[in-house]
Amino acid sequence: MSVRPVALVACIAACLALSGCGEEYREDFAPDLDDIAGDYLVLELAMGLHDGNHVDAYYGPESFRQTAEEAQLPLQQIGEKASVLAGRVLDWPGNRTNRMQLARIDGLSHRLSALSTRVDIVSENDGAAFTFDEESRRLFGVTAPDYDAAHFEAILGRIEDLLPGDGSLASRVNAFQEQFVIPADRLGAVFDAAIVECRRRTLEHIDLPQEESFTLEYVTDKPWSGYNWYQGQSQSLIQINTDLPIFISRAVDLGCHEGYPGHHTFNVLLEKNLVEGRGWIEFTLYPLFSPESLIAEGSGNYGIELAFPGDERLRFEKERLFPLAGLGPDDADRYYALLELLQQLSYAGNEAARDYLNGDIDRDQAVQWLVDYTLVSPDRARQRVDFFDTYRSYVINYNLGEDLVRAYVERDPAASSTGGPPGGQAVQDRRWQRFERMLSSPMLPSDLVE
Repeated sequence: MSVRPVALVACIAACLALSGCGEEYREDFAPDLDDIAGDYLVLELAMGLHDGNHVDAYYGPESFRQTAEEAQLPLQQIGEKASVLAGRVLDWPGNRTNRMQLARIDGLSHRLSALSTRVDIVSENDGAAFTFDEESRRLFGVTAPDYDAAHFEAILGRIEDLLPGDGSLASRVNAFQEQFVIPADRLGAVFDAAIVECRRRTLEHIDLPQEESFTLEYVTDKPWSGYNWYQGQSQSLIQINTDLPIFISRAVDLGCHEGYPGHHTFNVLLEKNLVEGRGWIEFTLYPLFSPESLIAEGSGNYGIELAFPGDERLRFEKERLFPLAGLGPDDADRYYALLELLQQLSYAGNEAARDYLNGDIDRDQAVQWLVDYTLVSPDRARQRVDFFDTYRSYVINYNLGEDLVRAYVERDPAASSTGGPPGGQAVQDRRWQRFERMLSSPMLPSDLVE
């Protein structure tokens, strides 16, 4: 039986009254599709009671949360109801000539499919309901390429040339990077400066609500390095994990990825354009294990190079962040050359996760693979395997997501530097336009490759 709290009607009416809801949407308004969206929210919130990581953000009516808490649906019933609701979405008899309405139907369908998959995974004590690739396809709509060790050997050889010496390559890489750690008492100043610059550069291209902002906290004992908890009303809580030393390059990485033009910007634009602008209440909830995450993580990573094209990041960090951190610029150029090579090893993390979660290697072997082929310290490798345990195939969203987002943004000839100077202003402007359009729409991973 579907659950339709009365508060939904009032919420929809309020959304329609907003200036962002124009005549085009009212002409296509179908109450039963909004009812389906309300039923969907209850199921996602019910799933969140079984899986604390499932609901990443929710800022919709509290009546839906109350209904989910009162119902206390078992996992099996959540899966069954999700399947029934998916059928209602596919059979929706409303206007199917409107492109945005079709996108809404497609989005709800994919979210419900991902929810059913997550029910199956959580129902299995060891999470082994699917193989790694099947799980990622069902949850995120994509599968990552499969590379063997030989694929990474050439990259390791180039790093070997960059940092010759005695001892293992991983130990040399980690010893070299230690000179670029931000002192704990300077973290706040460095991150504040990085975030201000990330925001400034984003606002040059994207118009955000005047009231948008976020709170920054430093935390410990987490399996991730940074996290954005969106609160609604253009507000976020961003947390930075200080369990391990933080390198100077991570300030811009996390400032862009978690804030501008990454997760915070993405959520603000979805709220502005889809929740307030169209009354699509399903977007008041962000299910972490859904296709939306590939675009969220991919745009968060691609947003770093979008905000700091060419050598602009290196120049900003050396001139502004290095002094704030009390670090000297000696060997900075080699440090950034190393980072570029390490980035090319990112898919080695996927291979560790795939083999580990498929049961082909154990935890210690996964840690060793990460040390050998991503060149992180043993402590960082163990934290990474903790991430695998918690979020499973989610890891593909960072590197594959970034590659797919980049391909989408730069596929437009006007956003490509082919035939002209790389990073020209017209090219950058067009990339920002396509990037903003992606963040403001109900796009799915499949839309990035078409």
